[in-house]
Amino acid sequence: MWAEGTLSDIGSIVAGGTPSKSKTEYYTDHGIAWITPKDLSNDKSKYISHGEIDISELGFSKSSATKMPKGTVLFSSRAPIGYIAIAQNEVTTNQGFKSVVPNENIGTAFVYFLLKQLLPTIENMASGSTFKEISGSGMKSVPVVIPDYASIRLFNDFCLPLFKEQEALEAENRRLANLRDTLLPKLMSGEIDVSDVDI
Repeated sequence: MWAEGTLSDIGSIVAGGTPSKSKTEYYTDHGIAWITPKDLSNDKSKYISHGEIDISELGFSKSSATKMPKGTVLFSSRAPIGYIAIAQNEVTTNQGFKSVVPNENIGTAFVYFLLKQLLPTIENMASGSTFKEISGSGMKSVPVVIPDYASIRLFNDFCLPLFKEQEALEAENRRLANLRDTLLPKLMSGEIDVSDVDI
């Protein structure tokens, strides 16, 4: 039996927070993953593990950021609305997100595609004069149709191997891009000589 409900019936809606930018000790290169909408605009991958900069434990404790588990579906709620990605590990976000931590019997794949499908509805529910934003209470009240758990389980079982393969391919793409960015300047400067390489 499929039921009518709201987004809050399929997962926890979590807002983010930003530590004070004036305190350099709140930010670090290797700390708690902290994602901003800009990170999702720069990297169109389905999975994300870290943003441009992390926050420190101190920065985390001094902000309203919340740690969310691997598999959380990140959803930018303003400037712009609708960037979507999946947390590859535990992450936090700034306040430009209303992310969904899926209920255990719902799963990441279902929430990911549901949010993509619901984007026009969410945009229509957004308000604001400077830029449109969907509030936490607005996000929780987005109407959804919830399939029976057997259907959701079949859907997730179908998606899981595809999602794992995408995650592996994205990781390989990042590795190759880093290798290219390391080697290309050395090739251009002549630091690495490939004149004897037989292709």
